[in-house]
Amino acid sequence: MGNGNSQMAGIKSHIEMESLEESSVIDIDDECLINHGSTDRRSQYLGAARYRYDTVDLCLEDCGWKDIWNMVLSRTKVVFFSSKINLLVPCGPLAVMVDFLTGHQGSVFLLSLLGTIPLAERLGWVTEQLAFFTGPTVGGLLNATFGNATELIISIHAMRSGMIHVVQQSLLGSILSNMLLVLGSAFFSGGIAHSDKEQVFSKANAEMNLGLLLMAVMGLLFPAVLQVTHSELHFGKSVLALSRFSSCLMILAYAIYIFLQLKGQTNLYLPVSEEESQTDVSLDDQAAPDISKWESMIWLSILTAWISYLSEYLVNAIEMASVALNIPVAFISVVLLPIVGNAAEHASAIMFAMKDKLDISLGVAIGSATQISMFGIPFCVVYGWVLGIPMDLNFQLFETATLFMTVLVVTFMLQEGTSNYFKGLMLLLCYLIVSASFFVHVDPESTLDEPKLK
Repeated sequence: MGNGNSQMAGIKSHIEMESLEESSVIDIDDECLINHGSTDRRSQYLGAARYRYDTVDLCLEDCGWKDIWNMVLSRTKVVFFSSKINLLVPCGPLAVMVDFLTGHQGSVFLLSLLGTIPLAERLGWVTEQLAFFTGPTVGGLLNATFGNATELIISIHAMRSGMIHVVQQSLLGSILSNMLLVLGSAFFSGGIAHSDKEQVFSKANAEMNLGLLLMAVMGLLFPAVLQVTHSELHFGKSVLALSRFSSCLMILAYAIYIFLQLKGQTNLYLPVSEEESQTDVSLDDQAAPDISKWESMIWLSILTAWISYLSEYLVNAIEMASVALNIPVAFISVVLLPIVGNAAEHASAIMFAMKDKLDISLGVAIGSATQISMFGIPFCVVYGWVLGIPMDLNFQLFETATLFMTVLVVTFMLQEGTSNYFKGLMLLLCYLIVSASFFVHVDPESTLDEPKLK
């Protein structure tokens, strides 16, 4: 009897402390996963969040299977029904059914394309949830790793199928989409929401990312020029050797950049003059993790596996979908595929811009473009090197020129450190020009070739 009373008292104290914690915890601001902020305050918030879920784990010992099942259903509801874009989730299973029943590749491509969009968005959301428990340093590494996981998964499937140029164009399209479409939408929506003033952002962080993008342009430009001018020392081998050497250096440069950002700065995307005020303002906002650490890890594995499975249908249907829908493969690779991978970045950049947090929007858009150019593309080259697939940095002259002009345009747009809706409109119009250019571009390497092992 004494043991029963003590157990009831313990459970009651757990419930009371949990309700007290929910009412008193001041959660981290929207940018907690990107900037580091005050370490002491953030450790208190993370400790409170951990305590909340540790309490739930302790209570599971006293729950029956029915209660555990109800908890699983409630958390699944949080993951899949907390965003309206998740209405597209059934498109993924439909793509598999259509491929099995009819084999119509145009429908399979469209359904798998639509079905991958919410999965990419949920993957980014789960990564953010996990970062609540790992802290800013590991959280930053997680965001860097899984932020562009969808593009990398699609690229790996395409590369193993011998679609090397599709891989190159899809990665290029992701960079163009982030720099023109995502950033342009953020500037435009933020300018409309705050039409009474010019929005400002940190020029220093923007210039650092743009410098890395120019380095990526250099890495892609020289192999293309070597081929066009027929000035290779060893014809057919020098471009591949140069690409692999440059890719290793680009990955090294990006790793050093990440290390400096995580260790050398206290606030990654906030101007120094605003750090104090933003820290104070963040106390008024409330954003707690919706799922626990282990749940985040489980959902991260499930979503990554499902995206990988669905990407196989997406990649295999590209060529036939191009014929069925009468759309060039280059347009599909550069415009349509990147929209899938950048769905989460697009929504986040617009949301933060409308909240007048343009530094975060800039970090999402330009930071994602930097990840793809300095890590995603070189990683695919090195991965192909390991498998014996001749993936190189020769993106052809037309594609490389497009990237070079895009980096120049964005550099001039960001040099003043201010933004308005007209700058966003210009970036969006530039993206329309790029999209139209690839729609009429005749790509001599759009046909599939078997990968040549080297």
